[in-house]
Amino acid sequence: MANDTIDGSGLPLAFKAAAARREHPVLAGEPGEALVRVEARKMSGHQKEALVTEGEGGDVWRVVSDEGPGLKGTDLAPFPLAYFNAAMHGDYAAAALALARAHDIAFDALDLAIDNRYYFSGSFFKGTGQGTAEPVAVRVRATSGAAPELVARILAGALAASPVHAAFAVPLANTFALYVNGRRTPVKRVAPSDAPDATDPFLAHARAPAPISGADNPADVIEKLPPDPGAAAPRDIPPEGRVPIPIRGSGGLADPAGVFATTVLPASAGARYRLLTDARPAGRRAPTAIGLAAAGVAFCFMTQFGRYIEHRKHKVHGIRLVQTWAFSRSGRAEDSGLRGAVGPVETHVFLNADEPDDVMQTLLEIAENTCYLHASLRSALPGRIEATLNGAPLATAAR
Repeated sequence: MANDTIDGSGLPLAFKAAAARREHPVLAGEPGEALVRVEARKMSGHQKEALVTEGEGGDVWRVVSDEGPGLKGTDLAPFPLAYFNAAMHGDYAAAALALARAHDIAFDALDLAIDNRYYFSGSFFKGTGQGTAEPVAVRVRATSGAAPELVARILAGALAASPVHAAFAVPLANTFALYVNGRRTPVKRVAPSDAPDATDPFLAHARAPAPISGADNPADVIEKLPPDPGAAAPRDIPPEGRVPIPIRGSGGLADPAGVFATTVLPASAGARYRLLTDARPAGRRAPTAIGLAAAGVAFCFMTQFGRYIEHRKHKVHGIRLVQTWAFSRSGRAEDSGLRGAVGPVETHVFLNADEPDDVMQTLLEIAENTCYLHASLRSALPGRIEATLNGAPLATAAR
């Protein structure tokens, strides 16, 4: 629809659409597991909407995404890579806070900075594009009265305990299913899913999502901020060559109990976005970092679909997907032995189109190849820690 836009809805950029009937400890940095489900659809232009269910019976969050001027978007909501950058911040913080609780210490401040550096290589026009990424450094500035040796162990252990960081560190064999005009078609040239048919989100939801009432829906979950004054002038992302896509993020605790605020800057001129994640065990006022990570992957994949459909002028009238992704933490926080892990991402893509199946297969392949997050998930990109405590350098060793 022509008015199917983020600003046309009059709704916040993020809100809770359903409250949890069941809590999953892994979402709060503790041992456990949860299967996160994302149902997403393309709106007008590069705008997208998703419902993120944080574990079976968990909170359901509605979030939206857009692209900035570099991809000719309207810059009304966070770009997909902003979601994953904020997730890396928030999940590291969730793990660090869980470990700190287990050792009966507190952080007076926990400030992080994480930069992602992605690359586009090849030719978008020819369909030979490939996304790649570099490992990240988690730069930590902690303030605490605890012993430096213990803080160092906690900060190093938090990286190992983060499922979101594990998603980059360990290669994943992600799988796909494709549905064209309501029928499932065999998948070629990408790994096929052997899961039963998923339900098209268009059929699964009789009405548009709406915020639940009450204090569980603050307006500041995602905030648009003015562009960075030092950012370069707007530029189009070139369709060919090796192009760096740097994403910069930084943040700190908005609430010592587990709410983390991350501000993410785009690769070129455009709005900055401040995203909250909430790692409290219950009554969360913002999505978990794990939920934002799953949303970011779904949105990134859909952006690449949309770009190529526009370029080739394919007759595709709808793009929707259902994505499931298992996250877990195991071990004991008391001995800093928590370990984060993830399973492969399973993506079911639903297309309405007046095109042959071979064209849809090509779209699926190109989107998987050019999505920077899918490229990162199938690579081995272990992160590292650079830390200070009370202003002094802190030696940490990856665990």
